[in-house]
Amino acid sequence: MMNNNIHKGTTMKNALLLCSGLLGLALTATGCKQRSAPPPARIPEVTVVTVQPEVLQLTTELPGRTTAFMMAEIRPQVGGIIQKRLFEEGADVKSGQVLYQIDPAPYKAALDSAKASLARAEAGLNSIKLRVERYESLIKKKAISQQDYDDASATMEQAKAAILAGKAAVKTARINLSYTKITAPIAGRIGKSSVTEGALVTAFQPMALATIQQLDPIYVDVPQAANQLLKLRRHHDRLKDKETNYRTVRLNLVNGAEYEHEGMLKFKDVSVDPTTGSVILRSVFPNPDLLLLPGLFVRAVIIEGVEPQAILVPQQAVRRNPKGEAYVLLVTGENKAEQRMVEVEGAVGNRWHIASGLEPGDQVIVEGFQSARAGSPVKAVPLQAEKQDDPAAQNSSSSTH
Repeated sequence: MMNNNIHKGTTMKNALLLCSGLLGLALTATGCKQRSAPPPARIPEVTVVTVQPEVLQLTTELPGRTTAFMMAEIRPQVGGIIQKRLFEEGADVKSGQVLYQIDPAPYKAALDSAKASLARAEAGLNSIKLRVERYESLIKKKAISQQDYDDASATMEQAKAAILAGKAAVKTARINLSYTKITAPIAGRIGKSSVTEGALVTAFQPMALATIQQLDPIYVDVPQAANQLLKLRRHHDRLKDKETNYRTVRLNLVNGAEYEHEGMLKFKDVSVDPTTGSVILRSVFPNPDLLLLPGLFVRAVIIEGVEPQAILVPQQAVRRNPKGEAYVLLVTGENKAEQRMVEVEGAVGNRWHIASGLEPGDQVIVEGFQSARAGSPVKAVPLQAEKQDDPAAQNSSSSTH
């Protein structure tokens, strides 16, 4: 009986040992299988756009103000009492039109006095001439002294000088008399009058009697930063066509409407304002309807030229490093991400104009930056056309960089 129990215990113990061994072999086999066959790594997907050159008209929009093409402040050149005002305030006047009449009586009297002095000098000269002629015949006969002849000749020269002075006095008096009629030096629109009839004015007084402004054509003065002016000059030199002069300027008015007439860029100032670091650009616009008045705030759109092979990419594609330098991520021919530095020229709608760094055919990453690393493999997926043209999607992304 005891032997049977011992035999049963031995058999059960051997069975347990066998099961334990089999379980260990199974676990070992499973662990080896897991270590020898890991799952494949997932390649991240990125959305890309393919760079294609476009024809782009380069423009710069700057604020400015209108200025009269010509302006003249009317001031009297002689003093006196204003007898008449001969124009309507706010009306158009012609060059040479009489605007004010100053009392001419004192100046007429001065002219008459100058004429009388001249006549007296001319009459005295005739008598002296006859005396000198007689002295010339007598001096040859030694009938008079040389001193008497010399005195007579000097007196005649003094009389001639008096006549010249009299003629100048007459001319001055006549000019002063003409200045009593104050005329318009230029054609244009005259403003309000600062004096009325009966007012006393003085010659070259500081206060202008009125102001005339020529409004057609009209100037638009635009301040341009000096560094931006260099870029504008570079565009003109690089993009100008031999048959086309890219100096056209358009205007946007204060109400948002576009002015119907185009202007031409005339010149830039010769110095930089040290307080603002800007240079004044002056354009001239036709103003036949007198819609533009001096001092009006406008926005000038300067057409710099046409870029036939412009590179444009969505704004969210351009990133900035800690130094502020712009770069993009590309997908190379080996389907790997690559970082490339670019130079941004400016914004065109919801895209950036790239001056250098990209070539036609480059695939630029616009979505999936978080999973793309330079040198790592990526899978390029083209950006959908409707999403690419959606301004809302572009603008929302551009604010992140």
